[in-house]
Amino acid sequence: MNHTSPTGEKIQPLQGIRVVDISRALAGPFCTMMLGDLGADVIKVERPGRGDESRSWGPPFVGAATETYPGESTYYLAANRSKRSITVNLKDPAGQRIIRQLVKISDVLVENFLTGSLDKLGLGYEQLHEINPRLVYCSISGYGRTGPYADRGGYDFILQAEGGIMGITGPVEGPPYRVGVSLIDITTGMFASTAILAALRARDITDQGQLLDLSLLNSSAAILANVASNYLVGGVEPRRMGNAHFNIAPYEIFRARDRWLALGALNQRQWENLCNLVERPQIIADPRFASNQDRVANREDLAEVLNEAFSTRDAADWVEKLYSVGIPSGVINNIAGVFNHPQADARDLKIELDHPTAGRIAFPGYPYKFSDTPAQSHRPPPLLGEHTQEILVDLLDYSQAQVAELQEKGTI
Repeated sequence: MNHTSPTGEKIQPLQGIRVVDISRALAGPFCTMMLGDLGADVIKVERPGRGDESRSWGPPFVGAATETYPGESTYYLAANRSKRSITVNLKDPAGQRIIRQLVKISDVLVENFLTGSLDKLGLGYEQLHEINPRLVYCSISGYGRTGPYADRGGYDFILQAEGGIMGITGPVEGPPYRVGVSLIDITTGMFASTAILAALRARDITDQGQLLDLSLLNSSAAILANVASNYLVGGVEPRRMGNAHFNIAPYEIFRARDRWLALGALNQRQWENLCNLVERPQIIADPRFASNQDRVANREDLAEVLNEAFSTRDAADWVEKLYSVGIPSGVINNIAGVFNHPQADARDLKIELDHPTAGRIAFPGYPYKFSDTPAQSHRPPPLLGEHTQEILVDLLDYSQAQVAELQEKGTI
């Protein structure tokens, strides 16, 4: 049963937490969207007139367009629900004052400016810590706040290259590939949200906020996981292997009669079940495939045998048979296939929100489910500056005349 407040409203885990979000693009906004979905009041600070640059990253665009504004890019929409937008010129002293006022009544600030840029504007960690010692200040950058690359900008594509992901992604022969989504940005946003929650818990004990230093480089190294361990512990330099696994075989894709499927036999029982299922029991005792170590060493020979076997039936038929004997497998879906998966409705892979100019639009759902305090998108991605007046008047006690004056000056 969902927990509710005395007024009957559903309680969310981060209800009562306020976040000042002066990040843009993807890593920071993805982090703050997660916090917003969990109930935090996220105030997205954007440049007057232009806003977050991801607003222009299209097509496609949806919603109301003008001669100078093409509408809302779907890229921007993907990382900015559950937020309010205020436009503030951070180079204007009056704009800096607005940020300090917001910080004074907030719990978290998230930024992804070049290292040192906000210090020059009087909005660095030490400066804002004096205003609000309980503030959790989360800094996201390409290479971190220390070291010889601290002043360099960070971009997902470049960090997929420098951080090792592209070095192990792609066909054995041919060029390396980037992952099809901005994986480093997204994982950095996820790591940042976890770090923020931990810092808020620490604040419960110490009554003090702290600086969190997140970088795309650290994130890219962290998600190398077992591949990094192969090198750091085993002394083996991993190479590109297409869809094959570094440590397990068979664990890759195979061609069925109509399309590709993926499967993994992770133990000897699954391996033997697979051999019997594809009517190749004789290869169980084949010395090339007797153990996982043998199969890894002879994966090319193994793939040839299995591709021949799988070519006799359609992929969906094979997947059903494979699961019947306990072997994990799945067809290779396109994106439409994901959101039309038999589990899609049961697991809410898609949610819908009403956007003020685009109408009813869909988003990927929440990756977690709470039994009592569920995630909930309480706002669609905001229009640029949609809540500027609301925030200034209701939160910071500005008068309508003061707001008008700031607009006239270009501060907001």
